[in-house]
Amino acid sequence: MAIPIRRGSIHRRRGPFDLRRTTFGFALIALVLAGGGMALRAAWRSAGRHPVAAVLVIVLLLVAALLVLRRRRRARRIAETVTEAAYGIVDAGIAELDAAEAARAEQRPEPSEAAHPVDYAQLDPYAFEEAVAELCRRDGCADAEVVGGAGDLGADVLATTPDGRRLVVQCKRYGADNRAGSQDLQRFGGTCYAVHEADIALVVSTGGFTEPALEYAEQCAILCYGPEELAAWSEGGAPPPWTAVEEPTVPLSAP
Repeated sequence: MAIPIRRGSIHRRRGPFDLRRTTFGFALIALVLAGGGMALRAAWRSAGRHPVAAVLVIVLLLVAALLVLRRRRRARRIAETVTEAAYGIVDAGIAELDAAEAARAEQRPEPSEAAHPVDYAQLDPYAFEEAVAELCRRDGCADAEVVGGAGDLGADVLATTPDGRRLVVQCKRYGADNRAGSQDLQRFGGTCYAVHEADIALVVSTGGFTEPALEYAEQCAILCYGPEELAAWSEGGAPPPWTAVEEPTVPLSAP
């Protein structure tokens, strides 16, 4: 025996569950209920002052309720219309939020090129000095500037560290087979403290350093950064050089 199916019981399927849409829907329902509660409260107070008018309003509401009960299908259509309108308001709010988020995403700055590995050995000497000065500025030395040139007396970059110490940097843009030697370090050591009044003296060499140069630098408290140390500093794998010096550097021996 076939079982009859009421066509009116089959409802149109809705889309997949949307958390934001449902949340907005509940919020809207809460606002409607709150508004309705305030309206009922005001009506109750008004009824106390005007009982005749209150009775008339109640009668009208009862008549309206009877009409609605007699016309359930029409009431269902009205309810569906109101529901769709509410969902339309919710969808409009979500669309505005999405548009605002998209606008904020467009205004976000692009990742800096400095975040990518830089082949410092391929830069010309002046560009290399500028790149080192930029690293100092990036890590808090706002006044870092390139001063290298004729008569620089060994200083290519001058800066003030975030804790107020004077940083003097010499930049050696050498090839892989040309390391900074002890003579390079001696010339820098003769001016970095006495002439430039450095608290921190730093030599950055893309070709590395010879053993005698490193020995001399250790005696004079000069920091030496070869290609590995420079790459780690540049890519954020190591802190800035001056953080390794807790107190102002004092040379242990004069050249």
